[in-house]
Amino acid sequence: MYKAIIQNRTFEISGKKNEVIDGLSQNLDILEYRKGKFHIILDKRSYSAEVLSVDSETKTCEIKVENTIITVSVKDKYDELLKDMGIDEVAGKRINDIKAPMPGMVLHVMVQNGQPIKKGDAIVVLEAMKMENILKSPSDGIIKNILVVTGDKVEKNQVMVNFE
Repeated sequence: MYKAIIQNRTFEISGKKNEVIDGLSQNLDILEYRKGKFHIILDKRSYSAEVLSVDSETKTCEIKVENTIITVSVKDKYDELLKDMGIDEVAGKRINDIKAPMPGMVLHVMVQNGQPIKKGDAIVVLEAMKMENILKSPSDGIIKNILVVTGDKVEKNQVMVNFE
């Protein structure tokens, strides 16, 4: 069982051919004829759909149905279980530090104090086990404090950069 959220409406979907969507029985047939492109027959009506983008982290995707782009958020039984247990709120907590994932040497600090950053921006290049690792921002923010400089040796879990 899945829950799809489309334009603030929640639909329960089982994935079966005779689907019950929003309390109504629907005769549903879906064929993927090319990767990410689908032909859908829903109650004797034909639709074409294309998956434009998928964000597996947030479990959302953009789908183009005919000429309309729709954002869909999908939750499965495990997401619902985590929500019922209150654990989903812990997973969504904001991270305000970039820590060294392993011991290594700082090769390059790619940000400055006060610099705005976006999720995925490169923050620090760390050499560990003869490999260069680019550490990226887990969220949007502003660099608050840089605690390392090029050439510093860091230990595992040592805070290198703070941001807000």
